[in-house]
Amino acid sequence: MPVAHSEERLLSLLATLEECRAFLADKASPETGRLLSLAILELRMELHQVSDSELKALCELMVLDDLAAHRKAK
Repeated sequence: MPVAHSEERLLSLLATLEECRAFLADKASPETGRLLSLAILELRMELHQVSDSELKALCELMVLDDLAAHRKAK
């Protein structure tokens, strides 16, 4: 299967999963919606070739930025 076609299918799948997540979060089961969010994140990371360590580094930077913003606000 060509890469472009595979990427196209992943994007289509992501759109469907996002719709399901929105429905679950708003109407049916918020916890199941959160679990589906994890699956969506994993697919997005695969699609954009983001490693676990890169995601962790991003999260750590965001926490540091948030802490700095809270300190400035005080």
